[in-house]
Amino acid sequence: MSSAIGIGIGLRFSLSNYGSLSLINRKGLSLNYLARRRRQPHGIVASSDVASPSPSLWDDWKPLKSASTPSLSDILWPSAGAFAAMALLGKMDQLLAPKGLSMTIAPLGAVSAVLFATPSAPAARKYNMFMAQIGCAAIGVLAFTIFGPGWLARSAALSACIAYMIFTGTVHPPAASLPLLFIDAVKLHHLNFWYALFPGAAGCILLSLIQEVVVYLKQNVKF
Repeated sequence: MSSAIGIGIGLRFSLSNYGSLSLINRKGLSLNYLARRRRQPHGIVASSDVASPSPSLWDDWKPLKSASTPSLSDILWPSAGAFAAMALLGKMDQLLAPKGLSMTIAPLGAVSAVLFATPSAPAARKYNMFMAQIGCAAIGVLAFTIFGPGWLARSAALSACIAYMIFTGTVHPPAASLPLLFIDAVKLHHLNFWYALFPGAAGCILLSLIQEVVVYLKQNVKF
């Protein structure tokens, strides 16, 4: 009697295991089928997978769509800083005139625009500014010494300045005009390699101090 009961239990266990294995096999086949279907290319692609259209050739010629119009204070303080910078440089010109020197040079106008209008830009970093101002001015003097005045000196100086700023990671666009100014301005030739420090780098010290005031006013005096 007990053996018959045992045989029945064993047979039931075997059938249950067989049913479970069959179910697992069916599920496995279903999963494999779904996996194969997913790997097959589909004609319809989800919208999130569609690549965004490349920018048009004319996009660079269009104004940027800004999120908001700048406040009056964001316009006034940088403009006031530029006025103060040129006024102070002009006053220093009057003091230096008897010695035949001048602090007001065109590249400092470009530096003012970078420092006051875009103070957080990489070109406005003090390290980039002084490294580029000193290095590019020295390159201009060297090019003039080797090639003399003319197109060859200007071309060699400008290309060397761009290579220098890229290599050192100190891109500061206004500095690229310093060698051209030195080569063409006869009144600066007597400075020789002192031109690397004056008037470009020396003028940037004054502009940096004014920039600190402009940034403080933009952040704390708004209207």
